[in-house]
Amino acid sequence: MFTGLVQEIGIVVSYDGGRLTIDGPETAAGVQLGDSVAIDGVCLTVVARDGSTLGFDAVQETLDRTALGALAQGSRVNLEPALRAGDALGGHYVQGHVDGVGTVRSIELEGGGKRMGFDAPTELLRYVVEKGSITVQGTSLTVAAVDDTGFEVALIPHTLEATTLGALQPGDSVNLETDVLAKYVEKLLHR
Repeated sequence: MFTGLVQEIGIVVSYDGGRLTIDGPETAAGVQLGDSVAIDGVCLTVVARDGSTLGFDAVQETLDRTALGALAQGSRVNLEPALRAGDALGGHYVQGHVDGVGTVRSIELEGGGKRMGFDAPTELLRYVVEKGSITVQGTSLTVAAVDDTGFEVALIPHTLEATTLGALQPGDSVNLETDVLAKYVEKLLHR
């Protein structure tokens, strides 16, 4: 379980399509082998730890459903260790189970921040509501607007600096996780 509050920006040291090694000193200092860490919103298990670097295995299922396959040496990634009992719940409930991959469609300056538009798979949009929560690249965000092909978010300067979202460009792929509560409500209503 995560909150979508990115704790650190890590750097990909190596990635061979299966083993992903990331330099993230703050995250590495607080995790053990077997712990979960969200990498750009994807929950992976720590399988190696050496100083400030962490190793993770990404299986084909993960690569098929996320944008992790595009990572390369030097890529910057959002890191969040799993929530521990007693930790503050500042974002929203995030599972680290990416629902699909979206695409950045627009970026506009808005005051000191940015307004970003994303195209999203049609099957995910039924779970996206204005002023609801969504996770983009592991970052908990509030939906500012929804349309037939996607949604928009308004990003404050802190979010742009503390996450990788500030470096996104139109056409970039992003991991999306919709609010888990919407999925449970839908399932209960269909019974």
